[in-house]
Amino acid sequence: MEPVDALDARLLQALAAEPRATVVALAERLGLARNTVQARLARLEDRGVLGDFGRRIEPAALGHPLRAYVTTRVDQRRLSEVTTALARIPEVVEVVGLAGDDDLLVQVVARDADALYTIAGSLLAVPGVERTSTALVMRQLVPFRLDPLLERRAGT
Repeated sequence: MEPVDALDARLLQALAAEPRATVVALAERLGLARNTVQARLARLEDRGVLGDFGRRIEPAALGHPLRAYVTTRVDQRRLSEVTTALARIPEVVEVVGLAGDDDLLVQVVARDADALYTIAGSLLAVPGVERTSTALVMRQLVPFRLDPLLERRAGT
């Protein structure tokens, strides 16, 4: 993905500060023409720069206050099959591939400890999963953030 330019970074900063801002409000805040802002937003969406709205929803609001990361080792010949099966488990909210001793990092959410135990068992039951190790998130210390990178890119 091609990096955004300084103006796009400023637009993303303004959008992050006020996610419900209209195109007109963003244009006024940045001192740009409405058409310029609208065209840039469309281009950012087309390029996949703007993530989906679902990432902003807290799992706790859906009755899943526990979060855990599960490192997973898989039979490499079955990687596609494993990721397809993991995607079918509703409590699996993200899966990323890793370099190193483990192959996948699976983020899961759960209603409580009993539900987490069941979810962990579901992961182990997936054909091709060889081993897992679960780490419960006790507290988020630094939330997901991009503001410092946006500031650097925008030159502010």
